[in-house]
Amino acid sequence: MTRTVGLRETWRPAVGACGYAPSMSRVHIDTDFAGDPDDACALAMILGWPGAEITGITTTADPDGMRAGYVRHFLRLAGRPDIPVAVGAGHSLTTGLTMGDVPDHHRYWGDDPVAPEPIVAGAATMLLEQSIAVGATIAAIGPYTNLALLGGHQLAAATVVTMGGWIQPAADGLPPWGPESDWNTWCDTQAAATVANHAGDLTWSLLPVTMPAHLRGIDLPRLRATGSIGDLLARQSAAHAQDQEHLQAARRYPGLPDDLVNFHWDPLACAVALGWSGATVEPARLVPVIRNDAFQLVRDRAGRSMQVLTGVDGDAFTDTWITHVAAAQAGDQRR
Repeated sequence: MTRTVGLRETWRPAVGACGYAPSMSRVHIDTDFAGDPDDACALAMILGWPGAEITGITTTADPDGMRAGYVRHFLRLAGRPDIPVAVGAGHSLTTGLTMGDVPDHHRYWGDDPVAPEPIVAGAATMLLEQSIAVGATIAAIGPYTNLALLGGHQLAAATVVTMGGWIQPAADGLPPWGPESDWNTWCDTQAAATVANHAGDLTWSLLPVTMPAHLRGIDLPRLRATGSIGDLLARQSAAHAQDQEHLQAARRYPGLPDDLVNFHWDPLACAVALGWSGATVEPARLVPVIRNDAFQLVRDRAGRSMQVLTGVDGDAFTDTWITHVAAAQAGDQRR
């Protein structure tokens, strides 16, 4: 079944095309942290990004505050406990169910216990609204439920860069994953449709286009050498590669490196939010549809104008990412 999701009549036009760069370096991270470690990889990168200011972090798919607890723990390890954190949505607006889970603590985090963050009603919405008010770009790197729960006026005022969205298959040699593989939209298609229709300035870091941004086995020694955070990210990414059988996928698809550890979906989306020059972003007129219970975007001259990621320099991104992760640990005595 295909249904077109209704569009509103007015919207704030998106800005930029190729060479897109936000006018400010403030960023708010909306994340399903502590699942796939690419969320932690994204946070570490932004902490070391020159001139970037994280105005807040909200968690999504977080029914018990555990994801936010891991965010707090990570920020303490990185020496940045000052960044505001709030527990956000716990359940999908579409299904009413929880979204995803947190992997084994010992394998991913070690022996130190981590406590959940207290759940305060409305705290995530308030923190998002504060970030929007100061002009921060919202990097939506988890299901978009928190954004969909914003008031219409607030969402219309927001600049949003998502990790997610699907228009057409990936290039030859890469996994032929369709919109049903787009985790962030699949978890909550209603939220994805709300963001597509009502976010003011919206950029999609499309799932197939982000595939060339990798963490490889050859990168792990350099990553570990950056410091204790780099060592933690290497540990978590290697564990995730085992859990997701990434090496087996690399053998099936010649477009993937044979030492694939992880896809850097979320770090790349955050780099787009910060105006990284190695990403090509172009305007497109799109209509959001839900087809067979999966969200996707369809090109249509009658659709609203949004922006989409159309190309990425994967090798350059790897260097950029590791450089900024290292910068985030400049005071680490292990280095």
